Amino acid sequence: MATKAFILIETSVGKTKEVANTLRSVTEIASVDVVTGPYDIIAVIEAPDIASMGDLITANVHSDGVIRTVTCISVGS
Repeated sequence: MATKAFILIETSVGKTKEVANTLRSVTEIASVDVVTGPYDIIAVIEAPDIASMGDLITANVHSDGVIRTVTCISVGS
């Protein structure tokens, strides 16, 4: 069973669209939504395990234009 997480992303001013479009090209990212509030983007990712999730976030989410992220791992329904 895959591990699912919600990534709350704060971007640099003027970089939200660019970051969102970059994230949408990553196949392991199930959805990317631009939102209002303290964060600019919420992405939903799925990975086989926590280690893979960490690698995915480090390699693909932490990119130019991203100031900070908060990862909320789903623990079930």
